[in-house]
Amino acid sequence: MMSSHIELYRTMYLIRRFEEQALAEFSTGKLVGTTHAYIGQEANAVGVISNLKSEDVVWSNHRCHGHFLAYGGEPAALAAELMGKSTGIVGGRGGSQHIHWKNFFSNGIQGGIVPNAAGMALSSKIDGRGSISAVFIGDGTLGQGVVYETMNIAALWQLPILFVVENNHFAQTTPVEMAIAGSIVGRFEGFGINATELFTSDVLEILPVAEQVIGKIRSTGCPAAIILNTHRFMAHSKGDDTRDKEMVKKLRQKYDPLQIHGLRLDTADKEPCEAEVNQLIDAAFFHANSADLPSLNGRPA
Repeated sequence: MMSSHIELYRTMYLIRRFEEQALAEFSTGKLVGTTHAYIGQEANAVGVISNLKSEDVVWSNHRCHGHFLAYGGEPAALAAELMGKSTGIVGGRGGSQHIHWKNFFSNGIQGGIVPNAAGMALSSKIDGRGSISAVFIGDGTLGQGVVYETMNIAALWQLPILFVVENNHFAQTTPVEMAIAGSIVGRFEGFGINATELFTSDVLEILPVAEQVIGKIRSTGCPAAIILNTHRFMAHSKGDDTRDKEMVKKLRQKYDPLQIHGLRLDTADKEPCEAEVNQLIDAAFFHANSADLPSLNGRPA
């Protein structure tokens, strides 16, 4: 469902502030496991997921926080999950990458989520529910054979699945030019799957394209793909960033989705929105930090 300009900005700002706070908390040792920030890619999640319905299924990956928050997930539950607390999304046992809430799922195994998403699309088709599956993968995931096996099945069986490729041009530290031969669009088209490619960080450019593609999946039941050329402004995971710092700085200046969309808003709308989100994030991490650890059979974990 389409959203207003301020609603779109609020969700993107919510993702940005959550990720910034998560990275700050990670440096203090409060988070368990690892964490992969979505900073710079906010327009992708908001532009696509805003067009999905409650009965649709979303499969995310290791960089799942932005998808979860765009889906409508509570930042307090996500913060608690990252800290391994009992009030987390899955009781503190999934950490940053492995969560489930309503029809939202994520897993850190690259490519492993794709056949799961196709299986749920098949279930929807058999039952006649009319829902679709949307699965978010990165350019690095395109090295996994199971992705192509799933493309083949999705095309053969005409499954209502949306493949969303967020090409941030680096698979951890490997540039896309050193990892992918040919074009990403061509990989989908080789299976007869229609693929639309965008080169933008503007949520208002992503939103209508996603609406059109998702609408076609619903009307035809056929799979489709959206390739979003995007940029992450932070390290792959915490601090492992080998990219040139000046290059990253220029990317942020040119492609920051919050700056691009924020220029459309009046200060009278923007500042209260940011203040409200800032308070929400502060409260989320405060309560998460104060929550109990999970228990096993009534005993501390």
